[in-house]
Amino acid sequence: MSLKQLRNFSIIAHIDHGKSTLADRFLLETNAISKREFQDQFLDDMELERERGITIKARAVRIRYRDFFLNLIDTPGHVDFTYEVSKSLAACEGALLLVDAAQGVEAQTVTNLYLARKRNLVIVPVITKTDLPNADIPHVRTEIAKMLAIDESTILTVSAKKGEGVVPIMDAIVERIPPPQGNLEAPLKALVFDSRYDTYKGVVVYLRLMDGVVRVGDRIRLMQTGFVHEVIQLGFFTPHEQAMPELKAGEVGFLAANIKEVEQVHVGDTVTRADAPADAPLPGYEAVQPMVFCGLYPVNAEDYTSLREALGKLKLNDASFSYEPETSASLGFGFRAGFLGLLHMDIIHERLEREFDLNLLITAPNVVYRLVKTDGDILFLENPSKLPSPTQIQSFEEPYIDARILIPASSLGAILKLCQNRRGIYVSTEYIDANRVMLIYQLPFAEVVLDFYDKIKSITSGYGSLNYEFIGYRPSPLVKLDVLINGTPVDALSTITIRDQSHHRGKTLVEKLKEAIPRQLFEVVIQAAIGSKIVARDSIRPMGKNVTAKCYGGDITRKRKLWEKQKEGKKKMKKIGKVDLPQEAFISILKVD
Repeated sequence: MSLKQLRNFSIIAHIDHGKSTLADRFLLETNAISKREFQDQFLDDMELERERGITIKARAVRIRYRDFFLNLIDTPGHVDFTYEVSKSLAACEGALLLVDAAQGVEAQTVTNLYLARKRNLVIVPVITKTDLPNADIPHVRTEIAKMLAIDESTILTVSAKKGEGVVPIMDAIVERIPPPQGNLEAPLKALVFDSRYDTYKGVVVYLRLMDGVVRVGDRIRLMQTGFVHEVIQLGFFTPHEQAMPELKAGEVGFLAANIKEVEQVHVGDTVTRADAPADAPLPGYEAVQPMVFCGLYPVNAEDYTSLREALGKLKLNDASFSYEPETSASLGFGFRAGFLGLLHMDIIHERLEREFDLNLLITAPNVVYRLVKTDGDILFLENPSKLPSPTQIQSFEEPYIDARILIPASSLGAILKLCQNRRGIYVSTEYIDANRVMLIYQLPFAEVVLDFYDKIKSITSGYGSLNYEFIGYRPSPLVKLDVLINGTPVDALSTITIRDQSHHRGKTLVEKLKEAIPRQLFEVVIQAAIGSKIVARDSIRPMGKNVTAKCYGGDITRKRKLWEKQKEGKKKMKKIGKVDLPQEAFISILKVD
């Protein structure tokens, strides 16, 4: 097989625009799978992907069409998984850009196109779902040409569900996307674009060979980490695993080298031969930093070790996920974990509980803040409970994003109001046509991370879409809000909020805690405080015994003595007693609604 017979391409699109369905159809049309094996979302082999109808992990598969070998990489579409798209594009020469015939160009469509053009990839535009009753192909064709600056004559159409128009797309892949370049005689250079952990083989590395050849038995070096291993298996997926004695420049495949430690493989690293190494590593794609952090604690303290091992295995499959141990006085031993967004966090949480049979408590998410201390040190704060004293802080900054919001024109006023209420800074409004508008706002990420996307969907009746990118840190009037139970701070409930919103936030938190904490034998005082200033307060009445039940009439002083004695006893109990904060109380307060 020569390089001219190879084509490496990705499928990119907004969420739910038909990437996985088209990938399934490619497999069926080329007889890579039989009709008996065929099922919807064939490449989405994770149970969670099938349930939610989304792609979470990129999949790489080689299919044969005519005399050509097409390396297809199916990618996710949700904004949280942009890093998966970034990894896939680094291994390709071209990309299919899919646009729904009914929904048209969406916010993530634009972002994915920018990612592909940044890498100088050849774009093959495709209008999908042409079989839908509300499909408007001429309108969407014009929209793609105008918004994305694409020649209208190059746009293809397909109904992957019915199998119409699939062959012309495969012809376009062969004709428009160039074959990979590579020197077989040069030292081995291969880009690691993904990896996973296998119980029997250790770490399985997914790579794209740029130069050279790798064979079974070769000793390879991971240039970033410096570890040396012997290759025990090579191959690719058809989508079934296919072993090969060697992989050559231009090919996409997998490598197993009995790598036991998951930390030894970094996505974006370069694989070379240990005895004849390359001069310099490949310029990998840009690593994306986690934007949202939360605490992960096992409900059963004995599961801590299992949780640590599970996080290690998930970390290998997900380069943008990070974690480190932390201890909470309220919740015990756990981990502070970092994610790209709320869906990303939800997926990791669910995978931990399903795949590793763990029962976890997940704390409310928060973003990463930047502090400049009075001594000049810069501190990135992931956990509000670790905030230093206000006297040590010179400036307090929060992350901002550049948000592109694509909405129907009829919803413009309501979305403008929503953005203003979330402390947004207006940038521009662009009318795509008479019915659709793209709003660009700069927003604090903390205002977006929880329910902003849901609000957009609600206001626009499901027709709005959001995409964003991090643009830096900016100073804000931020304060730390502490929760005190009978005067004792509860570290797990500490949050960072805007000073103007601190009173409302504290009042809401106190009200929720009052409902969640069961009554004790003594009064429980719940307070929200900024430093020494109390901004909200409430109390839970103690459980009471009727000590005067046996007193029938007579002098009232006898009853008063009994009441005073009871009161003194409750005061003493409050001083030495400990408030019972059940796990259910934390779950009700800390869970993501």
